[in-house]
Order: sequence, then C-alpha cells, then structure tokens
Amino acid sequence: MEALFPWIGVVSLILVFLIIDLGIFNKIPHAISMREALEMSVVWISLALGFNLAVWYWKGGEPALAFFTGYLLEKLLSLDNMFVFLIIFNFFNIHPRHQHRILFWGILGAIVFRLLLILLGIKLIQTFDWILYIFGLLLIYSSYKVFKERNKPAEIEANAFILWARKWIPIRENYKGRRFFLYRDGKWLATPIFLVLMTIEVSDIVFAIDSIPAIFGITLDPFIVFTSNIFAILGLRSLYFLLAHILPRFYYLQHALAVILGFIGIKLILTQHVDIPLWTSLAVITVTLFIAILASLRRTKNNSY
Repeated sequence: MEALFPWIGVVSLILVFLIIDLGIFNKIPHAISMREALEMSVVWISLALGFNLAVWYWKGGEPALAFFTGYLLEKLLSLDNMFVFLIIFNFFNIHPRHQHRILFWGILGAIVFRLLLILLGIKLIQTFDWILYIFGLLLIYSSYKVFKERNKPAEIEANAFILWARKWIPIRENYKGRRFFLYRDGKWLATPIFLVLMTIEVSDIVFAIDSIPAIFGITLDPFIVFTSNIFAILGLRSLYFLLAHILPRFYYLQHALAVILGFIGIKLILTQHVDIPLWTSLAVITVTLFIAILASLRRTKNNSY
C-alpha cells in the first residue's frame, strides 16, 4: 500500500491542476492569445521542473536525470502531434475558442491511455526481456517512416477512423457550438466537436506507440516513465497555442525526430550488451534538437530573401 502513495499523490496533483486550468482559468470559452499561451507554458514547465527537483530530493540524481531526459524527449516527440492537431482543427473548421476545451479532454483521455500502455509495456519487459529488441526495431522503423514522410501534410480526409465514424455514428453536421452531443427528435447525435476529440485521442494513441517505447530507452522505472510522460503532455495544450502556427518554419524538426528515434531504438537493442549512460542520451537529444533549430532558422532566413 505504501508503494501506491506516490502514484496516488501524483494523479491527485494532476487532477487538481487540470480542474484549476479548465474550471477557473478557462471557464469561459475564448481564443487563447500568444501572451496567455506563453504564461501557461511557463507555469507548466515550472511545475515539471519543480517536480524534477522533488524527484532528485526523493530518489536521487540518476532518477532525476532520467525524468528530465524523458520529459525533454516526450516534449520533443509531442511537437509532431501539434502538426496533426493543427490539421484536424483546420479540417473540421473548429473555432479557436473551442480548441482549448477539446485539447483538455483529449489530454485527460491521453493520461488514462498512456498509464495503461506504460504499465502494459513494463509488464511485458519484466516478463519477456527480448521485447526490448521488438521495441528497438519498432523505433528504428518509426525513425525511417518519419524521415521518409517528413514535411508531408497528413491526409485527414482519408483517415480510417473518421471514415468509420461518419458511417456508423449519427453526427449533427454544420454544428458550430461547444457541446459533444445533442438531443434532437428523440435521439442523441454526436457533433463534429466529438469527432475531433475522438480523432485526437486516436492520433495520440498512435503517437504513444512511438513515444512510450522511446522513453523505455531512458529508464524502466514505471513511476519516472509515467510522470515524465504526463508532465510533458500536460503542457502540450499551451505549447500548441504558442507554437502551432510557427512550427511549419522548423523544416528540420522531423529530421531531428528521425535521428532521435533511431538513436533510442539502437540503444534499446544494445541495452543488454552495452551500457550507454543517461547523459549520453540527453546530449544526443539536446544537440540534435539544437542543430535542427539552427538549420531551420537559417533556411527560413535564406528563403525570406
């Protein structure tokens, strides 16, 4: 029972943050301004760093470094989600004032799904140590796929889930409000808002198939894996409003993601034979991201002439 206290405490803390976020600061639907997004981002990053200090005080330097590396890795991988979120919102013509609420419920669902996937992944690793090779190969394949499809727009129109939902779920088209369901003529109808939420949930599960094995390349401590993952996606909404419209300028971001996924995949395959220190992983992630940002800014500057 004592081992559950940290988990109960973290989950309770996360729920309090989310209730304050939606119930107080965003109770009235509104479009998130750049200044508000920046302030929210600073708050979420500060909370994550504060928790990182608590991990260092409670567990020591190595777990604290693992948390920070995992947090940075998940934050970077989450940037790829933003491209998809932006395309989904534009495709369904969702007004900016409703986007925060959709992302709130989307991230709440992501917390539940990711906890289940993390616990399942840890159990598989503990039972079958060879599963690390499978995870490593999966990440290397994901690296190849990200590089091959870099800077290509996602084809939302042909998304299998959207096609299935439109066929089997009664949907009230052309609805511009914020409700997920409507009761009309004696039956319940889903709204495009609900369809957007479900599309975001499905896309997050797809991304989690990459990001969760990737963090296993950093640490196998389930508490560190879960908390670094969740603290990273908690700030994803504010980061979305802050960066979504300038992300396309970072032309080499997906190149960096491909390199990092490939590195973590190789590390997972070698983990039982070669000891690669945590600081090496952190250095590879940081340097790769730094080079990608510099190269993207230089490319944008040259194209502006």
